[in-house]
Amino acid sequence: MAKMLYSVTMSLDGFIAGPGGDMSWLTDLIGPNPTVDRVIGEIGALLVGARTFRGDDPHRGTEKEGKPFGGGWTGPQFVLTHHVAQAPVPGVTFVGDLDSGIAAAKAAAGDRYVNVLGAETARQVLEAGMLDEILVFVAPILLGDGVRLFDHPGGRTVRLERLSLTEAPLASTIWFRVLG
Repeated sequence: MAKMLYSVTMSLDGFIAGPGGDMSWLTDLIGPNPTVDRVIGEIGALLVGARTFRGDDPHRGTEKEGKPFGGGWTGPQFVLTHHVAQAPVPGVTFVGDLDSGIAAAKAAAGDRYVNVLGAETARQVLEAGMLDEILVFVAPILLGDGVRLFDHPGGRTVRLERLSLTEAPLASTIWFRVLG
């Protein structure tokens, strides 16, 4: 059965995007990473937040824009939104609620990962008790402001178990299992 994985690159000060969802800071930090290559091969489906789907993209303005992992992955995407696109998007299913989105993405992923994209969507999946693992690529940069990895003032404590810690030229990688 599919596991829910939140994989994300984060600045050292805890931001995954700059103010307004700006991802341009990440462009110069994308490079060879064996963990990224491995994970991409283990993803069966994506559960994507609406804001992420509609434009938070480090590849903005290039031929890779709008393509998951810059075109390194293809497969079914489930976008959590209350505003469905007017024109169909190949490979994308728009879902209106978290439970049906998770169910559809898990069914599509089979025994592979459902990779969660978007901070708000990841927070919702975590709060629902459905997030199994978190993979964080810690980039050597301080953004100072923006979208936090997890932002839930008044939220509960969530225990994690570190599964691995690795180094790559452009980011340190920490992989966790969510214990609850």
